[in-house]
Amino acid sequence: MKIALASDHAGFVEKERLKPLLSDLGIEFEDLGTTSEESVDYPDYAARVAQAVADGRVQQGLLVCGSGTGMAITANKVPGVRAAVAWSDETARLARQHNDANVLAIGARTTPPGDIPRIVRAWFSTDFEGGRHSDRVKKISNIESGRR
Repeated sequence: MKIALASDHAGFVEKERLKPLLSDLGIEFEDLGTTSEESVDYPDYAARVAQAVADGRVQQGLLVCGSGTGMAITANKVPGVRAAVAWSDETARLARQHNDANVLAIGARTTPPGDIPRIVRAWFSTDFEGGRHSDRVKKISNIESGRR
């Protein structure tokens, strides 16, 4: 699996800490920034990851910012992206199982650092269940394209 990875300044340290874990999990990643703790605008980095997912250049995305929320909001503006903020391994699993979420957003300031690796492991070890959830995900796509 190949993913796109990015953070803003608030998530930079945690993003860097996740790279060895991703490699250990056998996940190839493209780091789309940022490259330091110098202040940047999170929408720029969230959009890069979301577009990579939407274009099919990568299968999934991983975003790290202060709360995860701003990046998830930004990523969800890109058609075909279903970004979810996960603050526990359970919320990560449910986002994958029930929502077929394809971008994970994590809050570096709101999630205990020891929990972040568990969240990432849960996310990447969980598949979409399909079934009754497929129709619900299809409704999301219909709303996204202006159909109801």
